[in-house]
Amino acid sequence: MKRLRKGDQVIVVSGKDKGRQGTVLKVTDDDRVLVEAINMVKKHTKPNPMQGIEGGIVEKEMPLHISNVMLFNPVANKGDRVGFKVLEDGRKVRYFKSNGEVVDV
Repeated sequence: MKRLRKGDQVIVVSGKDKGRQGTVLKVTDDDRVLVEAINMVKKHTKPNPMQGIEGGIVEKEMPLHISNVMLFNPVANKGDRVGFKVLEDGRKVRYFKSNGEVVDV
């Protein structure tokens, strides 16, 4: 089980976008996350009329390392560390380390 999942609200803790929040769009196997509207770069693309791609400069998101983001805790209104625990019914869930509140319901 991973600490971050697709759809989680995260906050960037280091880098050029420090302090910004976004939603996780994708988690890759090499410990990188793609966050919505974070780590934007300008990419120069060649036109390809066969696929309908226009040429020019395109802005897109690039992945961040998972250590540079933290799961956003809406109760504390800041980034928080994540732990795992097993509930009485046998389910393994994520919880916030600061207040013990369960992330997954």
